[in-house]
Amino acid sequence: MSDGGAVTGPDGLARCPWGLSTDDYVQYHDTEWGRPVHGEAALYERLSLEAFQSGLSWITILRRREGFRKAFADFSPEAVAAFTDEDRERLLADPGIIRNRAKIDAAIANAHATLALREGYEGGLDALIWSYAPDPAGRPAPRTVADVPAVTAESTALAKDLKKRGFRFVGPTTAYALMQACGLVDDHLADCCARR
Repeated sequence: MSDGGAVTGPDGLARCPWGLSTDDYVQYHDTEWGRPVHGEAALYERLSLEAFQSGLSWITILRRREGFRKAFADFSPEAVAAFTDEDRERLLADPGIIRNRAKIDAAIANAHATLALREGYEGGLDALIWSYAPDPAGRPAPRTVADVPAVTAESTALAKDLKKRGFRFVGPTTAYALMQACGLVDDHLADCCARR
């Protein structure tokens, strides 16, 4: 039985326990999660996917990622901000994504908010999100999954700032998941092969 610490997989590498549950998770854990992500479109995509994940398992989103990319024009903020009512209806009928009206509307609103940041915040979405990265020196490596928080002061502040700027579906837990996924924090367990 695991104590919540890193688990050794069939390949002999120790990973965060969730990173071994499916082949999709192994790939995502080893090559993406916790690695720094920069760029407006890349961060808008991750923010959108984290919002769609709310209330669902991440594997559900991960397995539909290509469907999301196709449906949301590769997460180009300009393209999504130009979506019409017909596009909304198309998205609501698309089995390749999560067909939730509130989350679809949030993705479109967040595209508008992302574009507005270009004018109102130097460095745009990338600079805003990364301004909330905590000092890694003050964060000891988690030894077990119980040591990994769901919310932090930084994620709460990021969520508040994003909401103030018109972003939707970005509560403190979603903001922290974004911070983990995009490498603002390194929550790979201390003994995990993917820890920086």
